[in-house]
Amino acid sequence: MIAYFDAPDIKKRILEIIYVLRLDHVDHERVHCVRSRGSQAKNTIARIHGLGRIWQETLRMEPIYILEIIHEHFDYYPREAQDRTLIHELMHIPQGFRGGFRHHGDHVTAENVDTWYRRYRQRRRDLRLDKV
Repeated sequence: MIAYFDAPDIKKRILEIIYVLRLDHVDHERVHCVRSRGSQAKNTIARIHGLGRIWQETLRMEPIYILEIIHEHFDYYPREAQDRTLIHELMHIPQGFRGGFRHHGDHVTAENVDTWYRRYRQRRRDLRLDKV
């Protein structure tokens, strides 16, 4: 059985990534972070969920995204791999921030994740956020 827990540590990292990469289209107040335990997923480190339009309209809610970290995989990865994973998941959020997704193959590619990760590392250095 899967259990879900609030993940404030991941939220803090997401906030930094949004700030450093200037992802102004991402409304950080509507991105929630959870850590799941007990997932049977074999090749999934993290995933992002959106609130579909039918749910938004029926429940009269704004679009939200939930970034799920799968404890059994993510928490044992090195920091760099975790950062790349978080950037990857944020790349799925489209410019419109309406609950939809950008898919693999067009925008969310390994090459683009590498580019954004390098940009993230450089901007962290420029902003002096890296520990000496």
